[in-house]
Amino acid sequence: MKKNRLALYIAIAVFVSVCGGIAFSQEDIRTVADSAFDVRQIMRPPVRFLHDGHNEKAQIGDCNVCHHAYDEKGQKTDDSSEGTECSECHKPETPENTLALTRAYHLQCKGCHAERKAGPVMCGECHVK
Repeated sequence: MKKNRLALYIAIAVFVSVCGGIAFSQEDIRTVADSAFDVRQIMRPPVRFLHDGHNEKAQIGDCNVCHHAYDEKGQKTDDSSEGTECSECHKPETPENTLALTRAYHLQCKGCHAERKAGPVMCGECHVK
């Protein structure tokens, strides 16, 4: 009798663990990271957020709002930089006429949040340990 009860408890624990993990998994989590950031240099963890959920809530329909592209004349409104790391243009050190990488991320994300008066603006609100 005790063996049956123990087997039942184990089966329930396994079921809850598996189903609970599936129910609470977030497959769409993206990590805002860039290969230019050396793991040892990161003072705070990378920002994680639901890309599609964020854009839906913020009513962002055009990719180039965040994934901007520039040429010698300025920002190209009909093009985006999807699939390109920010560090391809924004280096950790500041080249001429380009924002440094960390500053570019902060202005893009935090600047939009402040402008819209929505979303996190404090370091620990985005860089959650």
